Amino acid sequence: MRPKSQQIPNFKLLLFGVFLAFFLLFLLRSNISSSSKENPSPSSSTFKSKIPKHDEANATSCSPTCNKIPRSLAQALIHYTTSTITPQQTLKEISATAKVLEKKSPCNFLVFGLGHDSLMWSTLNYGGRTIFLEEDEAWISQIRRRFPMLESYHVTYDSKVNEANNLMEVGRGPECTAVSDPKFSMCQLALKGLPNEVYDIKWDLIMVDAPTGYYEEAPGRMTAIYTAGMMARNRAEGEETEVFVHDVNREVEDTFSKVFLCEGYMKKQEGRLRHFTIPSHRGALDRPFCPE
Repeated sequence: MRPKSQQIPNFKLLLFGVFLAFFLLFLLRSNISSSSKENPSPSSSTFKSKIPKHDEANATSCSPTCNKIPRSLAQALIHYTTSTITPQQTLKEISATAKVLEKKSPCNFLVFGLGHDSLMWSTLNYGGRTIFLEEDEAWISQIRRRFPMLESYHVTYDSKVNEANNLMEVGRGPECTAVSDPKFSMCQLALKGLPNEVYDIKWDLIMVDAPTGYYEEAPGRMTAIYTAGMMARNRAEGEETEVFVHDVNREVEDTFSKVFLCEGYMKKQEGRLRHFTIPSHRGALDRPFCPE
């Protein structure tokens, strides 16, 4: 989720359409709720029909039950329709997550990465809590100046892409396959320096689109992927977590997501985005790390 761009034909127009659809859905739900509460009688309808048309329009245009567009959604619409920068994910990739988010929101949504699509994710989770984790402090400051409403935290990743093979072997050990809170885990792959909020909140959706991960000396996504999977397994019995990993065309994202999020839990792959649904393991400690 670094500040890169792609050339995608008509992307801004299509993204505008996605936001417009969510806005219309918001208004539709609000209007249905208001109508069910009012429950007008036949006599009131008869009386309304006798009001001159111009007076009727004035009487209904400023009803106390009218709903204004949420400020955050308005800001997102304006930003994306005027921006010259295209988010890194494609429309199909974004839509795959948005479809799940529509069913789950408002919910708790954790995103590894802070980028040009962050305002969009926060807005699509309207009414929920969305937290972004980013390794670049200067980039966080830049985004905060533009979008102070976004909740983001600086994190440090100790592992590099060129350490992936060694960490894969470490991750197969018993200390890494045992279900536990990542904050107290003995596994080298578990991220332990995250803000307390990240450990305390039970996440409904997690997206791994950071850290950088695209050259040998860059921070790799091995620990982020592992930690996302362990957070999901450590939830209360009966709960599930939707986990998304971007850039699975790259070796680390491909192999670590298959091993630590499990191919058996994978629901879909759209382009470079892979979607997993991971159940809680706390209520079934005899459950294998990955389904057989």
